Amino acid sequence: MVRSQSIIATPPGATIKELLTGRGMSQKEFAARMDMSEKHISKLVNGEVRLTPEVSVRLEMVLGVPARFWNNLEAIYREKLIKKEEEAAMEKDLEIASLFPYSEMAKLGWVPDTKIKTERVINLRRYFEVVELSLLDNSKITRVACRRLAITQKSDLALIAWIQKAKIDAREIQTRSFNIRTLMRKIPEIRKMTVSEPQVFFPLMEKALSDCGVALVLLPHLKGSFLQGASFIDGNKVVIGLTTRGKDADKFWFSLFHELGHIILGHVERECGTTEAEESSADRWSANTLIDKDDFDYFKFNWKHTEDEIIRFAKEEEIAPGIVVGRMQAEKIIKYSEFNYLKEQYILA
Repeated sequence: MVRSQSIIATPPGATIKELLTGRGMSQKEFAARMDMSEKHISKLVNGEVRLTPEVSVRLEMVLGVPARFWNNLEAIYREKLIKKEEEAAMEKDLEIASLFPYSEMAKLGWVPDTKIKTERVINLRRYFEVVELSLLDNSKITRVACRRLAITQKSDLALIAWIQKAKIDAREIQTRSFNIRTLMRKIPEIRKMTVSEPQVFFPLMEKALSDCGVALVLLPHLKGSFLQGASFIDGNKVVIGLTTRGKDADKFWFSLFHELGHIILGHVERECGTTEAEESSADRWSANTLIDKDDFDYFKFNWKHTEDEIIRFAKEEEIAPGIVVGRMQAEKIIKYSEFNYLKEQYILA
């Protein structure tokens, strides 16, 4: 017999045992009459093996109870076992679901709005396309170029939810098959777009990336995810997702090139997430692709760090001045409060 909070699943073997007791028949004799091994009969009585239609016919002959009775008893038992497993899975998923920013996801239209906890679990299972939320701990499902995720951390679950939305939206974006060589050839072209306005460069950038097999998705920031962007493989395309929260131009471009760095450096092929070293290497790739390291070092040590000089250096590099300011702040050449007026603010839908 198997019990849960609301289900009692009694195997047909319990009824067999009662009949044998009533007749004073041992399992050894019963096994001989059934022409089956004592071991199998013992497992049958204890519900450790299925009661098959063939055994049901034998039970009808030996015990005089119709085969259909035994078949029905077995079906009821197996159904209750499944319901018991579903109940246990629901209890586990209720705990996991409570860690998701469900209300915020509902406001964004990602999941249906509901206060009923079990409905939230069902909606989240459908959203993530899994039979149980506990499966989200499988790296084959949450495969993405970022640090290893865990379904016990609220920040990780918010990030997993954001990534799933990027995956869903990317399915609507038509791209060619991914080609890393084409992408590498496109990098200088994309870099030159930093001096253009979003309404000009964004369609061009989307087209350039889709020609390489990369789908670019912009999504609202999800509280608690601590996320700027993510990249991952989905089918025959690579997806780059970027947040749209109050983007300074330098943060937007650094985030984009950071994800491009993950792709170029082969980090999106990992199943278990990226290491800290790989995150650092993507940072360096992004910074040095946007502004050549040797050029920046020369500027850092030989130029005056004034507004006019920053603008002149940016012009020589053919890059937005705000990106130079962001690099200077990141390397602690200037304070984070300095020259922020040179950073353009993007409004990205």
